[in-house]
Amino acid sequence: MLDVQDCACANIRRADRVITQFYEQILAPSGLHVTQFTLLSAIEGLKTATISRLADWLKMDRTTLTRELKLLTQQGLAQVEAGTDRRTRQVILTTTGQEALERARPLWQQAQTTIINHMGEERFAALLAELFTLEALPQ
Repeated sequence: MLDVQDCACANIRRADRVITQFYEQILAPSGLHVTQFTLLSAIEGLKTATISRLADWLKMDRTTLTRELKLLTQQGLAQVEAGTDRRTRQVILTTTGQEALERARPLWQQAQTTIINHMGEERFAALLAELFTLEALPQ
């Protein structure tokens, strides 16, 4: 019988908490949380994306994404507008959001570099590959 110490979910979540705390500490001077940085970066990368496309790319349920987007829109970092048809809503990065990303990006790069140096480039690349494999688990 497997012990909880061998549980993939428990170990991944524990590592996630450590990594999140690490990024939060480094990003703190920017005023962005790592979740906000990730969401703003996704919006920037996708240009104008529907909420559904953004939720799919981030592997988030729409309810959680909508809650997170509400905070970003209240802070003036993003806008949610009517899409090309009445059923869709598009998310757009504002100028303020772009400026916040530009302030945070060097700090994020510092965190990335620290982790890559700690693990080594080869192990880091292997970790990313394994995480992408896990994303493909059947639902």
